[in-house]
Amino acid sequence: MSEVELILAALLFAVAVLYSSVGHAGASGYIAAMALLNFAPEQMRPTALALNLLVGGIGLFRFWRSGYVRWRNVLPFVLASAPAAFFAAQVKLPKESYSILLGLVLLIAAFGVFRSASRAEATDTQDAGRRVPWLAGLLVGAAIGALSGLTGTGGAIFLTPLLLFAHWMPTREASGTSVAFVWINSLTGLAGLMHASGTLPTALPLWLGAVAVGALIGTQLGLKWLPVKGLRYALGLVLLIAAGKLLLA
Repeated sequence: MSEVELILAALLFAVAVLYSSVGHAGASGYIAAMALLNFAPEQMRPTALALNLLVGGIGLFRFWRSGYVRWRNVLPFVLASAPAAFFAAQVKLPKESYSILLGLVLLIAAFGVFRSASRAEATDTQDAGRRVPWLAGLLVGAAIGALSGLTGTGGAIFLTPLLLFAHWMPTREASGTSVAFVWINSLTGLAGLMHASGTLPTALPLWLGAVAVGALIGTQLGLKWLPVKGLRYALGLVLLIAAGKLLLA
């Protein structure tokens, strides 16, 4: 293994810890780390989605076992997002076509999440047990699925703040819903990329091991160790990182 590949493994581990704590799988962070180390663009998106599959799978299992994944609320999003992510992943657009707009959206969402953190416990109590409207969920799922396919991310960076701002569910359930969503989107997005001749690097097994350990630590933070207020601050940090990656890349 080269020194660059080992450095990237350490960066990916750190990303997996932070992102998995809030029900994300970390694709935007993985892409930022690979871009920082000058990896080939044609490898970054499929590699990020492959790492997403593992981290998202670990997160999905652990959040589901803890009772934070209600499939009735997941279904409206994934039914529309899966085909949208598959086809959008095969479309190649210049970064300028979406980076600035999405970066600004995530920046605004991050500040909104930070502002809501202080009243997170009261909000969560009010939002417990709600159902996602089918039509709204399908429309949101299709839009986010297309964005995730275009950007090489699982889509959770867009979905989680929306779930909280719409008051469709409390914080930990929003994390569980997002990790289910991101795992399915990553699977279909990776299939679309490989169909369009994406390539995976030889060092992938090392990086998979790094993010797996990171995901186990991160999900423990999200499920047991961090209070709801802390989870929202962690989510705000994740959104800031994702916004910075889009605006500064």
